[in-house]
Amino acid sequence: MKYSEAGVSIDAQNDSNERIKKHVRSTHTEHVVTDVGHFAGSVKLPSNLSDPVLIMSTDGVGTKTIIAEQLGRFESLGADIVHNCGNDVLAVGAEPKYFTDYVASAQLKPEVVEEIVKGIAEACKNLGIVLMGGETAEMPGVYRESRHDLVGTMVGIAERSMLFDSSQIKEGDAIIGLPSNGVHTNGYSLVRKIVEARGLDLTIDYDMGMSLGELLLLPHRDYVKDIMGLRQYVTIRGLAHITGGGITENVPRMFPEGLGAAINLGGWKIPLLFQFIQQQGDVSQEEMLRTFNCGVGMVLVVPKEEKNNVLSRIESYDLGTVVVGKGVTYTNY
Repeated sequence: MKYSEAGVSIDAQNDSNERIKKHVRSTHTEHVVTDVGHFAGSVKLPSNLSDPVLIMSTDGVGTKTIIAEQLGRFESLGADIVHNCGNDVLAVGAEPKYFTDYVASAQLKPEVVEEIVKGIAEACKNLGIVLMGGETAEMPGVYRESRHDLVGTMVGIAERSMLFDSSQIKEGDAIIGLPSNGVHTNGYSLVRKIVEARGLDLTIDYDMGMSLGELLLLPHRDYVKDIMGLRQYVTIRGLAHITGGGITENVPRMFPEGLGAAINLGGWKIPLLFQFIQQQGDVSQEEMLRTFNCGVGMVLVVPKEEKNNVLSRIESYDLGTVVVGKGVTYTNY
């Protein structure tokens, strides 16, 4: 018997690897030691840091890949995985620098793998991140036919003194939100359930300015440039990347024991896409805030006297205040 008879094509994997090499190499810098194709990647650490710390985060795109498969559009998934992982590293206080990816399916299609990795490479180049390499896997029996899984690992570097310290967050500090670019990469299982239950058509506009499918495939926004720029002018005491768990579960992750958040739901307008999802699925407000970002992709804590400095420099929302307590309390609920 042959491996191909079990559903795995070494030729397809080799084709995929050859297609993506040029995209991976296009992100390399002088710090890269090994070329594409080795068993692992290696880089030299920058010499200008006195107390360097490595920060690592692994995440995936989740079932957003199924929407991409239904529409035959994979170009945005690369940005999704880079930005998702990069924002997690950023939330600790580090700048994302090195990335590896994992693309798996029941049956590898080299042209799809290339489209995904090309998107990864473009997102990396835009942020000055090195794509070190990755892995492609063909696993019939684990994945359904035509299904894909996309996972990435980001490594960031920072001076230890630049990492965010939750003990610096104080009662009365301002809580500010940065807009999201849509659903990002969380909550798609509920979205797909609603689409299926209501018989919604991904190609129809539904009076939202773009088709439902186009809105759902908008790439996860990156906040690296915005936050790194703000840190030159503003004292950021904490960051929360609003992913799975929504605002309700993610904002408290940056607080020390004994402090919570008072969030004003009138502080921003929830985008039409989230209103549409809520109406079509008859989803409660509580469930929406615990599942989706609802239009807020990153949350900052800054001293109250610096709040206007943030609001005047970047598109942002005055969400509320740090209070004594636990978790998130919503006003205008």
